Amino acid sequence: MYNITVIPGDGIGIEVSNAALDVLNSLNIDFKFHKALAGYKCFQDTGTTIPQETIELSLNADATLFGAVTTVPGQKSAIITLRKELDLFANVRPIKSYEGINSLYNNVDMVIIRENSEGLYSGVEEYNEEGATALRVITRKACKRISKFAFDYSRKNNRNKITAVHKSNVLKKTDGIFKETFYNIAKEYPDIEVEDKYVDATAMLMITKPHDFDVIVTTNLFGDILSDEGSGLVGGLGLAPSANIGESNALFEPVHGSAPDIAGRNISNPLAMLLSVVMMLDYLGENYEARRLENVIINLLREGKILTPDLGGSNSTMEIASEIKSRLE
Repeated sequence: MYNITVIPGDGIGIEVSNAALDVLNSLNIDFKFHKALAGYKCFQDTGTTIPQETIELSLNADATLFGAVTTVPGQKSAIITLRKELDLFANVRPIKSYEGINSLYNNVDMVIIRENSEGLYSGVEEYNEEGATALRVITRKACKRISKFAFDYSRKNNRNKITAVHKSNVLKKTDGIFKETFYNIAKEYPDIEVEDKYVDATAMLMITKPHDFDVIVTTNLFGDILSDEGSGLVGGLGLAPSANIGESNALFEPVHGSAPDIAGRNISNPLAMLLSVVMMLDYLGENYEARRLENVIINLLREGKILTPDLGGSNSTMEIASEIKSRLE
């Protein structure tokens, strides 16, 4: 039996989490779900965006499913706090086009692996007389860890090429360390093709030649921006799953946010969450059930008959979940 911590959060995070649990209960796997609090509603009720109890539940879980939270101005981010507390140093974002979905390109299949613990997202900022300063923290330890993760991921998933993305022509010291470390790790993986590109060139090439990319590894801010750009290539954030992985913990979440403008209307797309569930099943070693669920989603999209409004359909969140559940059963 797997112990799964579920953090629905706010807005449509609650809706897509309920859809995910409904589908998970139809799989041939035993789960025990532990619901936990985080986000804006949690802050209103408890005075904190993420209680220590939630962190402890995630630390002791086999995996965590995270819905979405609404930002509380001036308060710590629940998801960034979890990433730090669980040492989830690798963010994995598949960018994949699906037959039947209107997108800029067909047959796009790349993965963006982003260093998750430092860079400009270290949160080291201070005000000064002229405005404010943010410190960009890049360490050799973190660069080595994320590079090795990218190579191991590529081998495990039969991917043959890794592109390191940086801006070392301007950020000569910080991104210089990132680039140098990447190529040092690459020597241990002679079977994998490697290259490096500047982040601005990568942003352009992802639009003009997306099929040239297989795996991208990059720093925190660059990876965040490129991941959303990639999602736009293949149908939007409603089909964008993600994983946050560390040495002994992992968290899986859709990247669409809490979308308060449509919350409570039961029209949110649960597929980003369900594709995140596929990633969680692979992480747990349940590859057969992962492929079974993934294939049901692929067929549903290919047919194009049962879709939520963001994909041109008229079905509700739970109608999508019910259809997937019935096909699995």
